[in-house]
Amino acid sequence: MKTVFLTLLLGLVCAAQEAPAELDPSQITGDWRSILTAADNKEKIEEGGPLRAYVRRFECIDSCSSLSIKFYAKFLKQCTFLNVVAEREGDVYQVGYMGSNFFELIPVSENSLVVYGENFDGVKVTKVTQLLAKGNDVTEEEIQQYEELNKERGIPTEHEEDLTQTDDCPQ
Repeated sequence: MKTVFLTLLLGLVCAAQEAPAELDPSQITGDWRSILTAADNKEKIEEGGPLRAYVRRFECIDSCSSLSIKFYAKFLKQCTFLNVVAEREGDVYQVGYMGSNFFELIPVSENSLVVYGENFDGVKVTKVTQLLAKGNDVTEEEIQQYEELNKERGIPTEHEEDLTQTDDCPQ
């Protein structure tokens, strides 16, 4: 089990080479809205799936050494508010939610951010991404950058879901 976690963490650390070493808390902290999500195991992010989340806010703690994440998940079509705190090791955060999660934050622009994570549910590792915006939408260029990142990580474009179409949870 420890071997799987170490392999997962090492893979994310290697993948994080393009991310800046230090996150700017002012760029991360704030209100966010989930725009798109994708996963190599699409059923995990489909409506009712365990990894389908509607992010609302990130809050850096201690220069982003910890990250408070406020989001909604839908269970039986009911919005459930959750607040989890992820701990940072290098460029990678770890948090327990529907298994073990290791993720990195990749700023795309001043108003958009990609979250790339790997979830281990005890059996299988699922690669998952989300494109977040500080407003209600993103540019075509930001979508292209998001899709390129998914391609680099082995996540098919056809596994992409538009979260704005199903996000009826409170702001």
